[in-house]
Amino acid sequence: MKVLISVDMEGISGIVHPAETNPDRYDYQRGRSLMTAEANAVIAGVLEAEPMAEVWVADAHGPFRNVLPEELDRRARLVRGKPRPLGMLSGLDEHTDAVMLVGYHARAGGGPAVLAHTMSDAILDVRVGGRSLGEIGLNVAMAGHFGTPVVLLSGDDTACAELCDLVPSAVTVAVKQALGQAAAVALHPEEARERLQQAAVEAVTGRARVSPFVLAGPLEVEVDLYGPYMVDLATLVPGVSRAEGGRTVAFTATDFAEAYRLVLLLVQLASIKPG
Repeated sequence: MKVLISVDMEGISGIVHPAETNPDRYDYQRGRSLMTAEANAVIAGVLEAEPMAEVWVADAHGPFRNVLPEELDRRARLVRGKPRPLGMLSGLDEHTDAVMLVGYHARAGGGPAVLAHTMSDAILDVRVGGRSLGEIGLNVAMAGHFGTPVVLLSGDDTACAELCDLVPSAVTVAVKQALGQAAAVALHPEEARERLQQAAVEAVTGRARVSPFVLAGPLEVEVDLYGPYMVDLATLVPGVSRAEGGRTVAFTATDFAEAYRLVLLLVQLASIKPG
């Protein structure tokens, strides 16, 4: 079997502040180490359950260059760097049997939740068919487009609840209880890793009980952007138009893969400063 492990940083045990997740901040190296260690725990669990599994790890935080390659379990393949196809889920294809989301965070507006956001601070909300989806929902649906279930998620308690709302039969590991945007009660990192390894075994062995989360097209998508000038840029994309309100754009996607790619493009456009 093939398993894709997508690893973000905000939902890693012990991490609560941007100083631990941003490359230009003082505690980032510590965050990288914690992130890599939790990825290794999940890899170990997958291979304990399925010793012959092909395991891919997609570095899915910020610059996509956070996992320490020399410290990652040598039995896994690492996907790193950007831009790249499918963003946080690079490595996903029709041969992938299961996806695991490690160190994930709740959507923008969710909470209390540690470092909650959706793709970037420029995105206030993404709605597909009227349903608000954060990074968890967008990636679960993208996996579902390939017919692949998301069988495991780790993060704070709010992130775990977000997945359970979409995929009730998935395994979740709450490595911390959110107290706010930059505060939590966290498990000791070693305790978190032990629980992650056990959960990965459970998720792999029980994967047949988890159905893919599928959103069939055509799909009506709305994206709320932080700044009005971001709306000006977004409407330069063919098919994207202004919606009601000064911060919202809308488009129709033929399927979820198209919706996902357009959202990724809007995130990049929103990073352009007016000038």
